[in-house]
Amino acid sequence: MRLSGKTAVVTGASRGIGRAIVALFEREGARVVGCARRAAPGVEVCDVGKAADVARLAAAAAERIGVPDIVVNNAGTVVRSRLDDLSEADWDAVMGSNLKGTYLVTQAFLAGMRARRSGRIINIASISGRLGTSGLVVYCAAKHGVVGFTRALAEEVRADGLAVNAICPGSVDTEMLRVGMPGAKPAMTPDDVAQAALFLASDAPVAMTGSCVDVFG
Repeated sequence: MRLSGKTAVVTGASRGIGRAIVALFEREGARVVGCARRAAPGVEVCDVGKAADVARLAAAAAERIGVPDIVVNNAGTVVRSRLDDLSEADWDAVMGSNLKGTYLVTQAFLAGMRARRSGRIINIASISGRLGTSGLVVYCAAKHGVVGFTRALAEEVRADGLAVNAICPGSVDTEMLRVGMPGAKPAMTPDDVAQAALFLASDAPVAMTGSCVDVFG
């Protein structure tokens, strides 16, 4: 098994890509702490955009698995709206779950991973972190931010033995796609993205850091 003896934290773990990553990592031998905003079996309740929630997640993870070998920042939400009609609350919600959450969760575990001088951080960005899409202004802004965060953090921790990479999926058969792009015909399943996450968590060389892996079907 490719993750035998490894530990991981996965956000947004109750559905879609996050749930697929948890299932695959566990099949490959990892012990996983998953979190989501809504209660689900085996999942910690955590709004990753709130520092207090992330602190509770970090404490629960420390008790259950210690310092994780892998952190997957997958949690996110989408709002479809023209900028003219976009509310501040919707802007804050999308930025909070996608970008602020990536910052808070990574920061919560980074010191321990640095002290151990090993670890892999995987951020789930999007094709929308590469391109612009009408009606998805705030989502595109947030995912572009995730890409920039990934590249900058990779340089900060390169000397500490940590690898930081992002995955940029195209259309994936998830509830989020149906909200963000009604009528889209997804070419991939969550399991396809989970396989890319497994590669970055296991087989990818540590020297592969700051990369944004395009997974377009």
